[in-house]
Amino acid sequence: MNAAQLINQDSGDYEYYTPPFIIEAARKTLGRIHLDPASSETANQFVKAECFISKEGLEVEWYGNVWMNHPFSRENNRLWIDKLCSSVSDGGVFSACCITYAATSERWFRPLLDFPQCYLQPRTNYFLPDGSVKKGVTKGSVVTYIGPNLNRFREAFAGLGVVKV
Repeated sequence: MNAAQLINQDSGDYEYYTPPFIIEAARKTLGRIHLDPASSETANQFVKAECFISKEGLEVEWYGNVWMNHPFSRENNRLWIDKLCSSVSDGGVFSACCITYAATSERWFRPLLDFPQCYLQPRTNYFLPDGSVKKGVTKGSVVTYIGPNLNRFREAFAGLGVVKV
């Protein structure tokens, strides 16, 4: 298996942090970030969500403005995306920004294609717990936006990649 095929594999490593400049664009879009349902104390130093949840994120109700960088794995990608979409449909989540790999051919990714997206350029190198940057990312990343503030999303992410609405 080559490195590009690892997108759906579970390495067991979940601590990959989104670069702060992407979080700032999300904050400009969302205003306050009420909930980060797939996070940690370290990650929340950048996200600054009012509430963050770690491993139990799929088991609780989501609400408000959500930022999500979920742990990737073949079995769980669909579960996290489904939870996000159902939480929006149920009315618990008002708006959300979600970062994923731009895996447009994957079944779990398809529901996100219904929403505005920013295809980040260049490829996003995520931070590791020790503060170093994970190099050699094999896929591009995308931020999907779900919510009513389309103009704020477009303005906040315009300089980070190609915004599709």
